[in-house]
Amino acid sequence: MFVVSLKNIEEKWVKEMSKTDNYIFDLSNKVTRKSVSYKNRFGIEIAADLYMPIDFDETKKHAGIIIGAPYGGVKEQGSGIYAQNMAERGFVALTFDPSFNGYSGGEPRHISSPGLFVEDFSAAVDYLGTRPFVDKNQIGAIGMCGSGG
Repeated sequence: MFVVSLKNIEEKWVKEMSKTDNYIFDLSNKVTRKSVSYKNRFGIEIAADLYMPIDFDETKKHAGIIIGAPYGGVKEQGSGIYAQNMAERGFVALTFDPSFNGYSGGEPRHISSPGLFVEDFSAAVDYLGTRPFVDKNQIGAIGMCGSGG
């Protein structure tokens, strides 16, 4: 006979939901992740994560890549996995919470706009392009689902 203890399931769920980092994946031992923020041209504070290879040399210029989340997604989900994977391949990778979502600013919450997605990507390019270790002529983008156009 198979018996399931609801108490054990509830304890496990509470433990998982009380994690402070909210990431759905473990950080690779091949990369570092740094929380950063910047404003878009509408003055909305964008919360982002910057991923870099563990053996990163800040004295050299590196290619950068921006990964946009799908509609309703945030940087702690799929776009973070993509960013981590690209950093493992040598890129400086940036993923962000779109305006009005996640830890980014903007009211009302949990809305999406194609025009704002474009602005959020543009602000991400500006942010990466001002990092002294990023070659501003080698910045690309990956858009997942809705952020891909």
